[in-house]
Amino acid sequence: MTTLNATMEWLHEADPLAAPGVESQARRLLLDTVGCMIAGLAKPEPANLARSLAALDEGRVRLPGSDANLTTLSAAYIAGIAACWDEACEGLARAHGRPGLHAFAATLPLALAGRRTLGDTLVALTTGFELAGRMGERLRIRPGMHVDGTWGTFGAVAAAARLFGLSEAGMLAAVEGAATHLPFSLYLPVAQGATVRNAYVGEAAMRGIASALAVQAGVTTPKGGADGYQELALGGGDEHFKAPPGEWLILQGYLKPFAAVRHVHYGAQAALDWRKTNPETPVSDIKALKLAVYEEAMTYCGNRQPKTAIQAQFSLSYGLATALVQGDLGPEAYTAVAMADPTTLRLEEMLEVSPDKAATESGLRRATLTVETAVGSSVHSVDSVAGDLDQPLTNAEVSTKFNRYANPIIGSERAASMAEHLLTGPLDAILADQLAA
Repeated sequence: MTTLNATMEWLHEADPLAAPGVESQARRLLLDTVGCMIAGLAKPEPANLARSLAALDEGRVRLPGSDANLTTLSAAYIAGIAACWDEACEGLARAHGRPGLHAFAATLPLALAGRRTLGDTLVALTTGFELAGRMGERLRIRPGMHVDGTWGTFGAVAAAARLFGLSEAGMLAAVEGAATHLPFSLYLPVAQGATVRNAYVGEAAMRGIASALAVQAGVTTPKGGADGYQELALGGGDEHFKAPPGEWLILQGYLKPFAAVRHVHYGAQAALDWRKTNPETPVSDIKALKLAVYEEAMTYCGNRQPKTAIQAQFSLSYGLATALVQGDLGPEAYTAVAMADPTTLRLEEMLEVSPDKAATESGLRRATLTVETAVGSSVHSVDSVAGDLDQPLTNAEVSTKFNRYANPIIGSERAASMAEHLLTGPLDAILADQLAA
């Protein structure tokens, strides 16, 4: 068991890029999240919000995929909102959330504004991921809450503190200070299909940057802020981290092949497995569908007959039905046309979902799909999907996903150049130049 103090001491002194595998994974994480952000910036709401913020207070940060000149804090807000808009970005299963996303939303604007190197960016991103991942595992949210904007804030704080060059004591003070005013983020918007949930990460990024700046300016913070938040807001719990210093959680994180909450992936993959083994059977022949899945997936993704994109992104039944019909589960699944497809709607309504108690009790993420047609039934069980520890996404796979998301917005030539720079470019190159090339 490790204390917050010991973890901050390690993170302040560690060189993440010297650890085996960390640099490569951090590069993939950065590229993947940039691609998700670019795709999100093409959506009307993030694009309009970015222009409104630029009109309110024009700055010198231009995010890839946007034509708005933003202040650093506004860019952090928009980066967080846009990167999670299609629900296609990373996560860490043991943290039950997205530490890299929160760290990214603070890191990218600071690195662009300060003309920092790719190496500096990756170090900050990894530092934020490591602290937020540990906080996510320790600070388990209450029923009815949403993880975004809560413990992920610590990733933004740590990333900003690393880029600002705060001392070990300063980094710890910024973390403790941020803990004293964390929000109580609700799942309610997802249930009702409201996209304000996408703002949680952006607000956490701004909060993280501001917390680090405040400590740098001399603002003082109390000791025990994180413990106080855990006790008062979350009802108490373990005061220690399970991962000791030196254990790199970024190597345990996943990148998503599908645009949906990770819990949806297992059922969607089972649906794709059925298609692969039954290539001659049209989905219109399906007479019955049953899905047994671990209970956490049912808790967060039990939305039936979704009416909005964010409801559909958090829907086991819609994701599975879409995978059956389209043979894929990408951002295109959430267009008005796709969500009104009669075959998809029929299969979504048909699906029966039940808890897999054995998987739940063993902490296993597993989905078992039973498909019945006129000629019989077949069962497809999935307990690992692309991006999991036993089948991590390769550079080529991450690059392919990035191109799929970014090409329509920034063009294939620029997207290919960007992918090459972030995956294999020199660490001493200026990030802003790499992203603009």
